[in-house]
Amino acid sequence: MKRVLYILLSVCLLAVSFADASAQADKREVRKGNRRFKDGEYTEAQVEYMKGLAKDSLSVAANYNIANTFFRQEDHANAAKALERVEDIAAASEDGASFYYNQGAVAIAQQNWQKAVEAFAKSLLINPDDLDAKENYIYAKKMLQNQQQNQNNQNQNQDQNQNQDQNQDQDQNQDQNQDQNQDQNQDQNQDQNQDQNQDQNDQDQNDQDQDGQGNQDDDQQGQDQQNQGQQPQISPQAAQQMLQAIQAKEKETQDKVNKAKAAALKSRQKEKNW
Repeated sequence: MKRVLYILLSVCLLAVSFADASAQADKREVRKGNRRFKDGEYTEAQVEYMKGLAKDSLSVAANYNIANTFFRQEDHANAAKALERVEDIAAASEDGASFYYNQGAVAIAQQNWQKAVEAFAKSLLINPDDLDAKENYIYAKKMLQNQQQNQNNQNQNQDQNQNQDQNQDQDQNQDQNQDQNQDQNQDQNQDQNQDQNQDQNDQDQNDQDQDGQGNQDDDQQGQDQQNQGQQPQISPQAAQQMLQAIQAKEKETQDKVNKAKAAALKSRQKEKNW
């Protein structure tokens, strides 16, 4: 970019032609400012232009040239504001091409590529042969395209990241639901197994109780049978007495039998004697 900004000293005279009689008062301050500017004294030049603007805030020369001082001091925001104040008046002047050129240069410094493209395009409409304006227009347009492409890529990446986050959230929710279902199924199976084990334990207990009762009955029955089979224990003395009694009873019985036999024998003998 060969040219960025340049002082248009003729603007001072041009500004007078656009202003009424009150604008004549800023002529001296603008000229002083131009001299300061040419000497590289930008702060002093800015003071002189400010004096001119105090008399006429819409002075094209004062606004145009103070924008140059702001630009040289890298105060691009105030440079843009100064140019905007007199855009309608300056654009209609014979130096409109230079005005838009400087406006485009300020926009490039601010990386406002859209504004730069528009400003240089307007400058070229007025002066199509300005090669510097063409170069700056091409440069600003390329930077604008890059900016738009980067913005599109950023939006796409943002959308992809958002979709990825949504998919991750869905996967996470799905995993949580699966875990919850698994835990619920596990709890249900555990409860069911506990119920089954409890039922089995209850059944085993009942069977054990029944077996125990049966064994107890069998033991009782066996005990009863054993008690029935066992004879009461007697002392030797009592046994001797019982034996003597039995023997005495047997003797008595034998005696009776013998007597009966003897009586029968006598009867037979008597009958035989007949």
